[in-house]
Amino acid sequence: MKKNDDVTLSITGMTGEGAGVGHADGMAVFVPYTAVGDRVRAHIVKVTRSYAVGKATELLTPSEDRIESDCPSFGRCGGCVYRHLSFEAEGRIKKQRVENCLSRIGGLDIGVTAFIQAEPDGYRNKAQYPVGETPEGLQIGFFAPRSHRIVEARACRLQPAVFQQALASVERYCRDERVSVYDERTGKGLLRHIYLRRAENGSLMVCLVVNGAALPSEEKLVERLKEDLGGALRTVLINRNTENTNVILSPSCRVLYGDGYLFDELAGVRVRLSALSFYQVNHDMAERLYRTAADFAGRGGLLLDLYCGAGTIGLSMADRFDRVVGVEVVPEAVEDARFNAAQNGIENAAFFCGDAYEAACRLETEGVCPDVVVVDPPRKGLSPSLPGLIADRFSPERIVYVSCDPATLARDLALFAAHGYETRRVDAFNLFPRTAHVETVVQLVRKKPDTYIDITVDMDELDLTSSEAKATYDEIKDYIFDKHRVKVSSLYVAQVKQKHGIIERD
Repeated sequence: MKKNDDVTLSITGMTGEGAGVGHADGMAVFVPYTAVGDRVRAHIVKVTRSYAVGKATELLTPSEDRIESDCPSFGRCGGCVYRHLSFEAEGRIKKQRVENCLSRIGGLDIGVTAFIQAEPDGYRNKAQYPVGETPEGLQIGFFAPRSHRIVEARACRLQPAVFQQALASVERYCRDERVSVYDERTGKGLLRHIYLRRAENGSLMVCLVVNGAALPSEEKLVERLKEDLGGALRTVLINRNTENTNVILSPSCRVLYGDGYLFDELAGVRVRLSALSFYQVNHDMAERLYRTAADFAGRGGLLLDLYCGAGTIGLSMADRFDRVVGVEVVPEAVEDARFNAAQNGIENAAFFCGDAYEAACRLETEGVCPDVVVVDPPRKGLSPSLPGLIADRFSPERIVYVSCDPATLARDLALFAAHGYETRRVDAFNLFPRTAHVETVVQLVRKKPDTYIDITVDMDELDLTSSEAKATYDEIKDYIFDKHRVKVSSLYVAQVKQKHGIIERD
């Protein structure tokens, strides 16, 4: 097989990115926007040593799962991949994807306990629109797959209708004030992106990303938005991004109108959101996901919430635990989390800024021993050393893993399994309908050992001198291993200290 060949394929599977999979000449061929059961004619556009990529040119026999797409931009913008399939078929594909990853990557013999779906249209509460320029005027939409070519898509079915009104308002301002548009090739021009965010009560944040310090006649932008959007407009911001980068938002935001924040309520917690705050884009499904995470977490003394964002997961569980500690690497999100705790009157939660692994190491040296650990990492999953640190140093009764990528989830679950944790339950959520993404919540439970070794260490036997009384946790664990050839956890050392009335820092 070679590039520009035309082949006939029967589609028998789907990739994690939503492309159909067929086989020709002993090679897998990936064909976007096809479905299991399709028989298609495909033009080969790429060939590697292990696979090929084709473009469907003729549908010979349609799959029973096919429906007519209801979006004129489908197949051209980089958003939906399943709008040609029934919603039920999409759910089956995503459930199977999670289970395949758990089996093939994680080596786990467990299926998805529950797969939850909800309304597939108008669910997104945030959108970031790149802006371009054509002879006809402003071009607003989304980038085509694997490119920076803008596909006009203002009336996206995933976004609420009010976003289209906001885009039209910004366009009128730009036309009236002759605002230049950023050109990636030259680095010239002002307007780069239009960033919109909406709370459940309908209030809007409008943020314009610009390649400079300011826009012309900014007060006219605010006037135009207030006139067109009325009481829905809550705040307007300028984000200054002058770097030659694919990153949309810089840390530099300036408020033109309002206080720069939206307020929302999620899982019973009132939340303040800045432009830079991470927040689930599907509010209703996120509430269902958080309820499941809380059920998996149960109750206890201390909850450690790693990758906590604006603190929503930890704060939604604060009434179940004596104490909540959240860790997040984005300073603005930590500020939001602290504010959210205060405005909800939650006094048993503390948040600090740091990398998840480094923060976990710091907490371990301070003798923090969580009963439950919640992790909600980005798509790349946990850092390789973090599962071992959580399992061996903290040894919590339960771990709740919230994942946006089944492959890295399965990899990390295998690491936890190697450290004595059993994957007890897996629930999957179609948090991003019509796209390839699927969210998963997993409960891990510390396995009970088959055998126990009881060791009694007499305090007199230790014969502590004043210098030895300052031994670190690691030195104590090394001493016990050298004397008894048994490894113990920091939690065990802390429990022994507590039992004998020894102050933790001694």
